[in-house]
Amino acid sequence: MSSNEKKIYFASDFHLGAPNYEESLKREKRIVAWLNEIEDSASEIFLVGDIFDFWFEYKRAIPRGFVRIQGKIAEITDKGIPVHVFTGNHDMWIFDYLPKELGIILHREPIEREFFGKKYFIGHGDGLGPGDKGYKFLKKVFANKFCQWCFARLHPNFGIWLADKSSKSSRAKTGTSDETFLGEDREWLVQYSKEQLANNHFDYFIFGHRHLPMEVKVGENSIYYNLGEWINYNTYLVVDAEKVELKSYLG
Repeated sequence: MSSNEKKIYFASDFHLGAPNYEESLKREKRIVAWLNEIEDSASEIFLVGDIFDFWFEYKRAIPRGFVRIQGKIAEITDKGIPVHVFTGNHDMWIFDYLPKELGIILHREPIEREFFGKKYFIGHGDGLGPGDKGYKFLKKVFANKFCQWCFARLHPNFGIWLADKSSKSSRAKTGTSDETFLGEDREWLVQYSKEQLANNHFDYFIFGHRHLPMEVKVGENSIYYNLGEWINYNTYLVVDAEKVELKSYLG
């Protein structure tokens, strides 16, 4: 398969671990089946945040579970296919374990890329655009090295339990199916995309976080895609030399 026949894949918001072990395991197996299906045609794979509903790496311990997706990602990178992982608001405490053990390329901030002559702006989407000042403050706290050091002093049994409980109780939208488009003036990532276009042209903006699959024209020649999530929608984006398409995995 030539480089022009290869495809780039994007997905986000798997939220593995939520809402319980049984449902998470079913989802994890579905995601691995999807990765099995796309790997032969993939030139790169982008997992754009919130792979896990909670993740924290201690120096010598990580959350239990999720071995299937970790093994599959390692298998893909061992074949020389780059897998990019973005930290999201639920798994911002990914440090060096996954890059070292799985061979992923880790991104903590949005990136700019070019595929097939088109410019892309890619990020999880949390904390971008107007509003959400409370979360933006919390994000700075969670990203603070001293705060991370303090949390790491907790025993893993207690620390992971505490953070996992907090993650589930604060996840007001994850797992719901009543998401609706709020209108361009109230969709923060739509507004953020338009703000970026005032300074630099991008053909496509790709974000997760919002949980609602969407395709919105944000400029004369620019489109914003939200990748949705895998609790209700199982959606992903495919980019090739001919088109950009938001699809659902039917399994």
